[in-house]
Amino acid sequence: MQSNDRSLTTSFFGTSDVSLNAFKTSCEQTTQADRYPLAAGIQSNVVIYNGDDIRRDHADVRAFQSEMADVLLNGPGVFAVKKFFADNTIIDEMSRVFESILAAEHGFGAGDHFGKTGPQANGRIWNVFQKSAEAAPPTFVHYYKNPLLSIVSEAWLGPHYQVTAQVNIVRPGGDAQVSHRDYHLGFQQPKETARYPLHIQKMSAMLTLQGAVAHTDMPLESGPTKLLPFSQHYPLGYIAYHDKTFQEYFEAHYVQVALEKGDAVFFNPALFHAAGANRTQDFHRSANLLQVSSTFAKPMETVHLAHISQIIYPSLSEGWKQNAFSHDEKNAIITAATDGYSFPTNLDTDPPIGGLAPESMASLLTRALDNEWTLDQYQEALTQLQSKQQA
Repeated sequence: MQSNDRSLTTSFFGTSDVSLNAFKTSCEQTTQADRYPLAAGIQSNVVIYNGDDIRRDHADVRAFQSEMADVLLNGPGVFAVKKFFADNTIIDEMSRVFESILAAEHGFGAGDHFGKTGPQANGRIWNVFQKSAEAAPPTFVHYYKNPLLSIVSEAWLGPHYQVTAQVNIVRPGGDAQVSHRDYHLGFQQPKETARYPLHIQKMSAMLTLQGAVAHTDMPLESGPTKLLPFSQHYPLGYIAYHDKTFQEYFEAHYVQVALEKGDAVFFNPALFHAAGANRTQDFHRSANLLQVSSTFAKPMETVHLAHISQIIYPSLSEGWKQNAFSHDEKNAIITAATDGYSFPTNLDTDPPIGGLAPESMASLLTRALDNEWTLDQYQEALTQLQSKQQA
């Protein structure tokens, strides 16, 4: 018997196929606390973890990661980590770096994918990941060696992920963003999105993890991120979020979670979300937006990782020699500051001798630090590696 259900016979859908009722069915679920026994609690359907618990229960990291992956894939699609940074001193140090970059850029930056432009726009520093490495290498190392970044990122993306980051500042009186999904397909217009078969649209959400580290306290009146738990489950959401009726539903049903400085929130990029409006009179809400990409994906921003690894090499070398970093901290900063994937490369000049893949930038940097190479020695080896990778 043939089915009359078009959804069973095609992989391509357009704007006329979206259904608000089907979207409601996806969203009107409740987070089950017994599904996430390692969580510190559930707030407005958002799973809350405590960073101190994760750091203390190191042997159970895989259990935490399994829960986090389930939250993002099968559950509400969003979790927060209280005390993501154990010591907020580094948050304050990095905030000062942000301020120096803002001053050098003559203001609060410009442009917001889903917000207003002009003098009242939310402030942005694009590619603050690379800019902060260039401005303050020791601070960069101290900030991105946070093992919890590795734990959370690998829970969704696996090893060798790539980090990009943008500072977002919402000024007093700053308006909210329009609800949206995020990169990749969240940055496309509906007609372009419709060119991709549905299985690719679903897969794209697994290539990126969205996060935000609170660099100030974020009380509700300051407008922390507006979130619609379970909305990542709606298959046609990358097309539907542009629709006014879906935006109205979002505004009627979103939730917010207040954060303290040093907390973080992470969510599936397919989750409907938006920066909230800052209703205070004098409070500048500041967050470091982390967009972490799978090693198999194209990140949103161009980051010169080879350049970064050379800039921070003296700070890393000193820490390695002094035994200042734990194993997990070494893994976190090496992963953040290099490319851990061996491909693409030129297999004629860079063959996988002794294994299935040639040496990566991450393994080269680790080898250099373990063997106490000088900066000149590392730079020479890195240049040779890059030369071998070229066609």
